[in-house]
This record gives sequence, C-alpha cells and structure tokens, in this order.
Amino acid sequence: MKIIVAIKQVPLRDSQFRINASGQWIEESDLNFEINEPDAYALEEALQLREKHGGEVIALCAGPERAQQTIRDALAKGADRAIHIEAGNLHDLDTLGVAQLLAAAARPEQPDLILTGLQSDDLGSGQTGVVLAELLGIPHSTIIMHTEVRGDAIRVKRELEDGWFQHIEMPLPAVLTIQSGSNKLRYATLMGIKKSKTKEVKRLQPAELGAAAPLSAKIEKLYAPFKTKQTQLFDGDPKTAAARLVEKLKFEARVI
Repeated sequence: MKIIVAIKQVPLRDSQFRINASGQWIEESDLNFEINEPDAYALEEALQLREKHGGEVIALCAGPERAQQTIRDALAKGADRAIHIEAGNLHDLDTLGVAQLLAAAARPEQPDLILTGLQSDDLGSGQTGVVLAELLGIPHSTIIMHTEVRGDAIRVKRELEDGWFQHIEMPLPAVLTIQSGSNKLRYATLMGIKKSKTKEVKRLQPAELGAAAPLSAKIEKLYAPFKTKQTQLFDGDPKTAAARLVEKLKFEARVI
C-alpha cells in the first residue's frame, strides 16, 4: 500500500511573532520551525497503516530550503522517502496554488491513499486536502478519527458536532484529512534519525510541476488585534444591575 502524507513546516506555536516590513506576513528570520501538528497526526496514521498492511509512506512537503529539517524529522519517524517541492514563498500562493503543486507531485506516484492534516497552524484554511482530492479526481473525507482498510476500500470514522460520529466507506484511492488527537504521536528513535540521513529526498521545482494558478485570494494586511477598554455602568437596584451584567457576559462577552 502506497501512502502519501502531505506535511507542512510552520513556526513553533509558542513563538513571539512580529509582522514583517510588507505588513502581509510575519517576520520569519528569527523564528524556529516544526512540522504542522495536524500533519504529524496524519503521518502517524500513515505509519500505523503501513505497519498493518505493508507498503511505503512518502512524505510530501512544499516549502523553502529550511523545510528539509521537517522532512528529515518525518523520515526519522518512519517515512520511507520524501518529495520536496522547493517553493520559497509558499504563503504567496492561495489554497488552489498549493494544492496544484501537491497534486502534480503526487499524480505520478499513483498512491493508494493521501493523508493530510485537518488544517495548518499558520493559515488554518482547512481546504488544501479537499482541493487536492478534487484536482486528482478521487474521493475524499474530512475530520477523520480512525481508518480501516478493507481490500480496495477504506472505512473511516468522522468526527461531527456535539459528540456525534459518522462512519463512511469509500473506494481507494482517496484523500483523507486527519483530526488532531486521533493517535498518540511517536518520537523519532536514535536509529530512525541515523537512517533518515540516507533516505531518498526527491527535490522538485515548481516550474517542473506546471505554473501555479493565479491568486484568487491573498493577504492584503496582517495586524495584531486591537486592544480596547470600555466601561459600562448599570443603573437601577443591585438585583437589576446584576441581571443585566450576567446578560452582557453571556451574550456579548460570551464568557459564561
């Protein structure tokens, strides 16, 4: 079974972010980076499927040169090989542009399954996996908690709202977006780290994969949330004022 896992490198979650000079993205020169957490769960799901059914796991990553570290981390955890699309300014592409690059790289591999995280920690659009499936013309399902391969099909458990779940069976190949927390993440072993240095990483240029789609959406301006203070005084007796305060906290501030 051949499984492709789309991974993305994002800034560390506890980083101190500053807006860059253009005002359209964050300043990346003084940041550290890691694998996008939802993608880490997709990788873990792929590794567990390989352990059950055999085959190989391929890490697919679009990003600048520094993304090599994230790719090596995926290889150290158990991915068999990797494909790196060397796209220097990934945030300049919209969801369609990124999905086109991923689809062009994945298509020649003819995978049985493509896994992605539910969304990225930096942009959080939650659309790349869905658009990727549409470009490849294969079935997809989202917010996946569990998978079970059944011959030429796969049965999945989807998380819905209010504690409800949905079970779906679909033919392979397919694209699935994996929910965070669906599995316990593994650590890279010392042997895995050593082996990762000799595993294949195929480098591709965006030009080799065809031109990305024109931007249909772009970031015009990035700014920190405005902090404001506002004082409200409630007239009337204490009981009436308390009732109005509770109403404000519940329906406007939404803290109770």
